[in-house]
Amino acid sequence: MILPVHIIGSSVLRKVAVDIDKDYQDIKILIENMYDTMHSSDGVGLAAPQTGKSIRLFIVDASPMAEDEPELKDLKKTFINARITEKKGGLTLSSEGCLSIPDIREDVLRYPEITIEYVDENFEKHTEKFEGTAAVIIQHEYDHLEGILFTDKVSALRKKFLKRKLANIAKGSFNRKYKVILGEKYR
Repeated sequence: MILPVHIIGSSVLRKVAVDIDKDYQDIKILIENMYDTMHSSDGVGLAAPQTGKSIRLFIVDASPMAEDEPELKDLKKTFINARITEKKGGLTLSSEGCLSIPDIREDVLRYPEITIEYVDENFEKHTEKFEGTAAVIIQHEYDHLEGILFTDKVSALRKKFLKRKLANIAKGSFNRKYKVILGEKYR
């Protein structure tokens, strides 16, 4: 089932998400619905807060990018209770967009390599290193669990230029091809 995506201004996007355990109600169905939602929206990642659930869960499927970046061919994973434990390398600019902030792309500073601990959909523990585009995608989705949006990381000058655009998006002024839930207010 395709879920509506919460748009900037929705309070759930600003909360720090909470850990869950294997008894979380209908977790497998939620994960399946999140993949359906992400794929139907042409996204490569989706965090549970974007679907209105303030839990530490995000998914990525970067395989659509494999034509340009073959190393992303098998990057389809579910991350539960994730914690980034290490960030390496000098910060580099990455152009990013977000399903919760339609029609905006901005350059954001990200680490080129990360180590992350998480459990998968079967609640099996993993510790993995990711680099390059995979690391950027994961950091973006991880930020959603911390109540951070990618526009929070742009320069102060860009934030001033974006302020009106973001307020308009929060009010529903954007082009989109997927179901959304507008936020209560933009802050």
